[in-house]
Amino acid sequence: MTFFDQLVLFPVILPLLGAGLCLALGQSAVAQRTISIVVLLAVVATSVVLLYRADTYGPQVLNVGGWPAEIGISLVADRLSALLLITSTFVTLCVLLYSVGQGIVEFGRETPLSVFFPTFLVLSAGVSCAFLAGDLFNLFVGFEVLLAASFVLITLGGTHARVRSGTIYIIVALASSALFLLALASVYAATGTVNLAQLAQRMPQLPTETATVLQLLLLVTFGVKAAVFPLSAWLPDSYPTAPAPVTAVFAGLLTKVGIYAMIRTNSLVFPAHEIRSLLLWASILTMIIGIMGAIAQSDIKRILSFTLVSHIGYMLFGIALNSQLGFSGAIFYTIHHITVQTTLFLIAGLIEYRAGTTNLDRVGGLARRTPILAVLFFVPAMNLAGIPPFSGFIGKLALLEGGVAAGDWLALLGVASGVVTSLLTLYAMAKVWSRAFWQPFGEYESEDISDDETQLVVGGSLHGASGVSTSTKKESNWDQLAEEQRLPMRMALPTLLLASATVALTVFAGPLIALTDRAAAEITDPNRYVHAVLCNPRNWDESEAILPRSKETVHFCEQFEGVAK
Repeated sequence: MTFFDQLVLFPVILPLLGAGLCLALGQSAVAQRTISIVVLLAVVATSVVLLYRADTYGPQVLNVGGWPAEIGISLVADRLSALLLITSTFVTLCVLLYSVGQGIVEFGRETPLSVFFPTFLVLSAGVSCAFLAGDLFNLFVGFEVLLAASFVLITLGGTHARVRSGTIYIIVALASSALFLLALASVYAATGTVNLAQLAQRMPQLPTETATVLQLLLLVTFGVKAAVFPLSAWLPDSYPTAPAPVTAVFAGLLTKVGIYAMIRTNSLVFPAHEIRSLLLWASILTMIIGIMGAIAQSDIKRILSFTLVSHIGYMLFGIALNSQLGFSGAIFYTIHHITVQTTLFLIAGLIEYRAGTTNLDRVGGLARRTPILAVLFFVPAMNLAGIPPFSGFIGKLALLEGGVAAGDWLALLGVASGVVTSLLTLYAMAKVWSRAFWQPFGEYESEDISDDETQLVVGGSLHGASGVSTSTKKESNWDQLAEEQRLPMRMALPTLLLASATVALTVFAGPLIALTDRAAAEITDPNRYVHAVLCNPRNWDESEAILPRSKETVHFCEQFEGVAK
């Protein structure tokens, strides 16, 4: 086995090793920052190599410890997982740089800041594990690792609002984890395996009713994690209270891990699923109800949280179409949404740092005071709304084209819902744009700000709720307080880098669409994945194997290779 064959393990093991080093060097903030940045840079570089090799040579597979895939741990990097892996690690790196510029976290000097970096790296390892898992159990492990890290991050600082929202998040996460374990036990009882490649072989042999029940169990589990309506009520109350870097990485990544799991299982394990209508209705309701919630809000973070729920519907719509065009659009839109949504939440953190709040009734005139912040918001906001020629428009167009190609009335209703949602997203973003950046301060709020809010002042390197810290100092007027705050370039530059990435998705949309088309073609042919995991000669040496392959696997490999010849 060559060095390149073992690269698949690096995105999981490097962050875990880095987390251990950060804990060992907890007294040195400089050492923790350096280790975290170097580790994530190495993971980004590894992800690029994995994407190149997956696209050139086919899925990259590692059977950990030399055990056969049927009973061991398989890590698989095909085009789909490699694309999402490189997107997630790049976004995670940008958020980490933002948090470094912000002074890490903004909770007060009593908070053990040494826990932030190792927890952040563990979160990255969990996301990578979920993307690379070749079986349902290790997909579950990836979920649990990232959830354990998210429990810590969402309640950092221990404020009343964070503990309350964190409690809701933890209860929902634990309930979905229990359901996932039930689904795992049911799948194993019905098929005798949880390996995805073997499930692709055995699931068609089950009675239709049994396969449908198993699919519903998994979809409900992943639907909770992806915040699909009606399983999305927990998200708008959980994310806005977390610190800006934590909210950004949660919004960009955690729900997309659920979407990835849906794409993987519906294309590989349940390719001829019987619940298409249910998925289409769920996607339509997620789009419409999510965006209706967004336009009713007056706080930027809550608006973004509801748009996050709403745009999950677009990805679910592509999955429900169950076609190569639908999967390609869903993959492209997932990459787009990870980048754009993370950028917008980082910008919301900058707005709160600059103005002391994200409440639109108490913010105004930011375009005059901070022009760069206005530009930083405008580009990804229009991208999210799907204004041509941005990548949001390209992704939505691909999905809507897939819906029109399907031709049935429910798919066409999904197309209409997608158009309406896009227009309402534009309205929500225009509301933020006009009120936060252009309205004169105080137009919507004539009363004096409360005593609690007047205590928000920038202080040293640690800041309050999402970039601002509490102080006993009082200001007579909010505009004067906002004028005292200057936009830190160490926070603005990572945000600018991520905003530039959203523009790059538009500039290089052609090659990216071609790559997502190849990824969709690969996942719609389950035999390719099965052969790569069970038969790949680069990953199998009979003389070194601990146990021989099963007769079922040998028979499949001989059949597949005979057809290929």
